[in-house]
Amino acid sequence: MDHTEQSGEVVLRHGLERLADLLGRTWELSPRTDVTTRGGVDALVDVRPPDGGIQAQLAVEVKSRLTPRQVEDDLLPRWELIKQINSGTNLVVVAPWLDRRTRDLLRERGIGYLDLTGNVHLRVPRPAIVIHTDGAVKDPRGGAQSRAGGPTLAGPRAGRLIRALVDHAPPYRATQLAQLTGLSLPWVSKLLTRLEEQLLIRRDGRVVTEVEWPDLLRARAGSYDLLRQNPFVRMLAPNGSEHVLGNVEPRPHGAPGTYPEVVVTGHYAARQVAPVASGGQLMLYVHDGPHAVDEVADRLGLLRVDAGGDVLVMRSHDEVVFDRWREVDGIPHVALSQLVVDCLAGPGRLPAEGEAVLRYMAEHVDEWRDTGLSTG
Repeated sequence: MDHTEQSGEVVLRHGLERLADLLGRTWELSPRTDVTTRGGVDALVDVRPPDGGIQAQLAVEVKSRLTPRQVEDDLLPRWELIKQINSGTNLVVVAPWLDRRTRDLLRERGIGYLDLTGNVHLRVPRPAIVIHTDGAVKDPRGGAQSRAGGPTLAGPRAGRLIRALVDHAPPYRATQLAQLTGLSLPWVSKLLTRLEEQLLIRRDGRVVTEVEWPDLLRARAGSYDLLRQNPFVRMLAPNGSEHVLGNVEPRPHGAPGTYPEVVVTGHYAARQVAPVASGGQLMLYVHDGPHAVDEVADRLGLLRVDAGGDVLVMRSHDEVVFDRWREVDGIPHVALSQLVVDCLAGPGRLPAEGEAVLRYMAEHVDEWRDTGLSTG
């Protein structure tokens, strides 16, 4: 199906066709025509079960796009009005695509949803209807968000700002964040506005007062691909990964604040924090540069291979991956916030390991998060 911009009528028609397919041919969907006195929704649909018993009524809202802020500010008050008019009505949002944050919020507030990529959630008590399916993780319309104006969560600049928001507890202003990250104040302000629309941060005037850091990390990972955005070389460790780690410089040379030559991420780093699985390739970040990988490989005793290998050496897409590095048993590791993003955006078992690290972080916030933002 073409998911480029479509009229509300087309989205509604395709959405009801999808719902009919999910319910099956024995169920009957009957759109009603008079919705002017029913809370101003786009459509009312009667749903009749196969046995001809009690029918359900769906109040359908059609949205080309929907943000969590719009859910909170517009849709929830509308939902309260609809329930006052008819407590037996069930509100359902139909859209071309809904992001995870919006879907989670709708589900928490008892609102059903159906997008044209297959993300569907509908719970009706009478007659009993329970449907939940997962569709596209990313918007199939491609750059629709960028065309709508403003920055997205993709790219190195977003990575720097998100790391700053997660690693430093508020309150703080955009000016402080811009100074800390080296980003332009106008760009920082625009991304903060986008994050506020997603309810990933909250502000009081110009001051950031709350950061939903677990969901912010998940959102960043959804716009990031660990192995695509960090060019990597497959390596073989003839003497094993532990021998490789034994050759890693435990501390960087140079002035305070200097980054290490190598930092560990991925499976090995996650297991040191929240072990949920064994095995997996050793993943190492090195600084970006034409000879960085080969120089590090020589020092660590690694051999290039065309396929397989037990070590991945990655050229970092941005120096932020080294920021706030940790020393674990004498070996440099990425910060916990970077580790979560890397795992959630990685292949295989890494996303599950990333969620385990997130749980650890939630239980030990005081151990890794700064309570103040220093820009001096």
